[in-house]
Amino acid sequence: MSTPEVRTERIDSTLLITIDRPQARNAVNAAVAAGLAAALDELEADPALRVGVLTGAEGTFSAGMDLKAALRGESPEIEGRGFGGLTETELTKPLIAAVEGWAMGGGFELALGCDLIVAAEDARFGLPEVKRGLIAAGGGVIRLPQRIPHHLAMEFLLTGEPVDGRRAAELGLANRVTAPGEATAVALQLAEQLTRNAPLALAAVKQIVRASHGVPEADAFAVQRKEMADLTASADVREGMTAFAERRAPQWTGK
Repeated sequence: MSTPEVRTERIDSTLLITIDRPQARNAVNAAVAAGLAAALDELEADPALRVGVLTGAEGTFSAGMDLKAALRGESPEIEGRGFGGLTETELTKPLIAAVEGWAMGGGFELALGCDLIVAAEDARFGLPEVKRGLIAAGGGVIRLPQRIPHHLAMEFLLTGEPVDGRRAAELGLANRVTAPGEATAVALQLAEQLTRNAPLALAAVKQIVRASHGVPEADAFAVQRKEMADLTASADVREGMTAFAERRAPQWTGK
């Protein structure tokens, strides 16, 4: 469901979510956080939706926290769900960031909260919070060192200086790099590719990856065994095998 600050559009099995505050470079205030949370709830609740794509209106992903709104007392966080209603939300469905223009501070953290990132070559990723006496507390300090080598993450976090989309890809932060203006189109193509796969399997991958980070290997395998037991008992596993044997595309039900 769209709001004035966050638009949603259904494209086949994909939900395109657009932060729509171009006059504020799509900075996140309380209304944007609420709108993003509602859009993510829509994605999670509807079995016809398999993948989400998150982007920003008019060539900017997000400039991060709306500092003027914060000074007025507005919070860009939702309790239990984190910055923008996203960074601490555990989605079962894949979410792809389509980044054009600036993804700064909390905007970068929104992208880090996604499973895949498609970036225009002239996009700009940065965590400038230290220049304002803050830290990247919406997941940047925690997630960035998990995504790229320690010293490179520390350069982002300690200098506050941005990099472009090509450099982000070189560092392993972006799955695809596009010409300017093409990030959303390429992200939707990638989303369509994901929708061909079994939704329960996609959710299991996400759960295992999430649960296995930083825990002993034996604990990670225990989580995987539980997920595998659920998958092997599902109708989708039988459908996947049957479709392969019959040389046809599977018809997933998510059951």
